[in-house]
Amino acid sequence: MTEKQKNASAYWKENLKYLLILLSIWFAVSYGAGILFKDALNGIKIGGFPLGFWFAQQGSIYVFVILIFVYVRLMNKLDKKFGYDE
Repeated sequence: MTEKQKNASAYWKENLKYLLILLSIWFAVSYGAGILFKDALNGIKIGGFPLGFWFAQQGSIYVFVILIFVYVRLMNKLDKKFGYDE
């Protein structure tokens, strides 16, 4: 295996690690907060709405958008680390 292939393989492994972590966070927020823990969270109000309802309707979308920006930042750092930046 050439050095370039090893570099590409390490890059892809780290990229997959980031993807799995970020998607796990999104799953925990959307499924956990919006469905599993909805009843416990409904005791807390945000803007007059129960927190469980808010996560099910809005929160998971906000978290997903934030995770997109986090992913872009992580990938920019990863690109620089492995020499793929522009």
